[in-house]
Amino acid sequence: MRRGRPRSEEADRAILRAATELLAERGLAGMSIEEVAARAGVGKATVYRRWRSRGALALDAFVREFQGLQPVPDTGTLRGDLLAALRAWARAVTRTPMGKVLLGLVAEAQHDPALAEAWRLQVMEPLRARRTVIIKRAVDRGEIPASTDPDVVLDLLYGASYHRLLHGHRPLTDAFIRDAVDMIFAGLAPGSLPSDPARN
Repeated sequence: MRRGRPRSEEADRAILRAATELLAERGLAGMSIEEVAARAGVGKATVYRRWRSRGALALDAFVREFQGLQPVPDTGTLRGDLLAALRAWARAVTRTPMGKVLLGLVAEAQHDPALAEAWRLQVMEPLRARRTVIIKRAVDRGEIPASTDPDVVLDLLYGASYHRLLHGHRPLTDAFIRDAVDMIFAGLAPGSLPSDPARN
């Protein structure tokens, strides 16, 4: 059986670079496959052979840039790690074009189930897996109880930040980050929460 031409890594890089530039300039709503192809110096069909939609291409461009802005901190304390993690996220979405791209992808995913699933698999789950390491290290150090649910901690940490980013009603300031982390940390400290019979 005859095989097609091998996929060109150079074309992939050119397309992703062009998509990243256009996303930074105009956001997802202002990016088209035609413009990406023209800027990358390839045909429109070449783009569609690799990415089924504008959203899928934008997601890959986003992941390529965003993941490198989210290191796994290891400050030696849970509070320090949570602060470093949330500050890195806030910097990425407020000081780089990635914030505009993130908002566009979240909006697009509301009516594109395939993109929504890809967002969970390529962005949410890898980021949460890397942040879960922070919680597990804190348990190993004895900072928080072994019964601590990492998913709840991460939802509290990022939920409030996404709320501010999506609604824009309050800024993502460093003071907000410190207050949010301190409230979470205070609630996690052993003996700080009342006993819940349902958990026993």
